[in-house]
Amino acid sequence: MPSQNHYDSIQLTPEGQLKHFLTIEGLHAGLLTEILDTADSFVDMSEQQVKKIPLLRGKTVANLFFEASTRTLSTFELAAKRLSADVLNLNISTSSTSKGETLKDTLMTLRAMHCDMFVVRHSASGAAHFIAEHVTPDVAVINAGDGRHAHPTQAMLDMLTIRQHKGDFAQLKVAIVGDILHSRVARSQIHALRTLGTAEIRVIAPLTLLPRHIEAMGVKVYTEMSRGLRDVDVIIMLRLQKERMQTALLPSESEFYKLYGLTEAKLAYARPDAIIMHPGPINRGVEIESGVADGPRSVILNQVTNGIAVRMAVMSMAMSGQLKLNQQSTEV
Repeated sequence: MPSQNHYDSIQLTPEGQLKHFLTIEGLHAGLLTEILDTADSFVDMSEQQVKKIPLLRGKTVANLFFEASTRTLSTFELAAKRLSADVLNLNISTSSTSKGETLKDTLMTLRAMHCDMFVVRHSASGAAHFIAEHVTPDVAVINAGDGRHAHPTQAMLDMLTIRQHKGDFAQLKVAIVGDILHSRVARSQIHALRTLGTAEIRVIAPLTLLPRHIEAMGVKVYTEMSRGLRDVDVIIMLRLQKERMQTALLPSESEFYKLYGLTEAKLAYARPDAIIMHPGPINRGVEIESGVADGPRSVILNQVTNGIAVRMAVMSMAMSGQLKLNQQSTEV
């Protein structure tokens, strides 16, 4: 895995603007706040009669999904189209790589298409970073999830949802519940919450689903819902990443639900105005009770709406950073 300084040098311009969005780790609070503020300006677009703005007119965005995804791919596609970009969706898991073509060969083919932005989802940690290192200098790369490493736009849409409902992060206690070990979303959420100054970040999971030394990330660890959820303001439930589990880390899904599934009874430990979040897709009756997922404190559908706005913000900011960088190099 590349060092964090290496990530910073690749995803930021010398002036500190975004040119790729690979990870939240190491980014400063001002840049995260700029992403949230920019996204806020896009949130209401879905209510407008004309849902397009010309920020990426004439640009081509290629969605390179080496892993299957419905929600993430759909929101990236819609975000690009609302920015007036041309969009190319490539489900590469069913095309060239299944015939033995390597990631580098696929990338060379795509470079010949003269795309302006690659949105990358891959099962290997570091794949988006690898592509960012090998694209031409005028191409922006957005990480749509790589292995167990990062899912930065998901974390940022979660931050936007929290800010809309709770305001200042400095007063909040946030609990992240479930499969922390395999979750790239959890890692990105923790980095974002820490950077934005969250008062207390908790992770709640069985020991078999907790990474070693996770306390080093600045979180408090709990293995019991009754203690971990006490007086929290935000509850983020995670999907069980069964496809990433190498061994039988759980006795059964029903046992997991009994101990860690969010029910009305367990929700009572949290603050009365606590909000409930889930990155989706939800396994009802495994991670969360349907009545809770659809209840008045759930903001899960707000997360979906905010996903479009955040992805519009990141894409527009990265393209702007690339354009300014290329203008400077041309002038030199």
